[in-house]
Amino acid sequence: MTRPLPWGAMARLAGRRLLLAVPVLLTVSFAVFAVAEASPFDPVKAYAGTAGLTASQENLDQLRANLGVDEPFTTRWWNWLGSALTGDLGDSSVMRRPVADVIGERLGWSVLLAATAFALAIVLGTCLGVLAARRRGGWLDRLTTGAAYILEAVPAFWLGLLAIWLFALELDTLPAGGLTDTASTTVTFGEVAEHLVLPATVLALTQLPWFFLYVRQGVADALDEDPVRGARARGLGERTVLLGHALRSGMLPVLTLIGSRIPELITGALLVETVFSWPGIAAATVEAATAVDFPLLAALTVLATAAVLLGNLLADLLYGLADPRVGFDG
Repeated sequence: MTRPLPWGAMARLAGRRLLLAVPVLLTVSFAVFAVAEASPFDPVKAYAGTAGLTASQENLDQLRANLGVDEPFTTRWWNWLGSALTGDLGDSSVMRRPVADVIGERLGWSVLLAATAFALAIVLGTCLGVLAARRRGGWLDRLTTGAAYILEAVPAFWLGLLAIWLFALELDTLPAGGLTDTASTTVTFGEVAEHLVLPATVLALTQLPWFFLYVRQGVADALDEDPVRGARARGLGERTVLLGHALRSGMLPVLTLIGSRIPELITGALLVETVFSWPGIAAATVEAATAVDFPLLAALTVLATAAVLLGNLLADLLYGLADPRVGFDG
């Protein structure tokens, strides 16, 4: 009999997490302005560019006042927060455009890359983990486990450069970067899919070892438990025992891993986007940090923090649905 979904308990958990997220996001946004204040980079000189080298001090002071960076950082943070609550994220000094427009244009491509890579890592990690756990100590187990430990130590940017060298330069089978071909004037599904292969695969490989090792260990432990042994004793097929009993128990730790991997996924996505010139938020984040672009930097940091909190909430909800003993009220 199917257990009804505990919508009320799930809503209460989401409500509690939402209340806890408010002070976290406020603290993060305040910390961004505080760190930017201590940064050695001058936002006025970054905004002025080469013209700032010959500009008079009076002009620089006027530009500083126009940008609002002549005020204490606490005042700048408070003004930004008040505007953000009304939906106005301010204007980016480095992009010379509203922050909302910058994020709106780039966020979708970053989400596409991260979601594709994350789904690929989970699917491949689960399949390989189950196969390795089924024949522990076999050649496939030793090979995949060794490869997983190696991938854990490989930096994402190095893996990206290696992929470009092999598939784009040597084999000439996949594009080296970008969203579309350089001669293309329109964005088509086929070109985007082709250009997505390398960055999504590289990002997935940076996340794959964690899911593989968790699934392998979880399924291997489940195969030694009494319920699984009892299922085998009742004459159930090996496939039914593996997928219907061991995999379900072994996947529970993976659900909590999903939330904890979100920060690493965001960091890896920034590096991969930079290597492959993917038009996501990576370039905007780097430019905002180096130019001390307060509004854009704060918005991107708060957005990343919100993604981490949402990932943790999703992991807890999935874990509670998968294991009724846990519940949602703890």
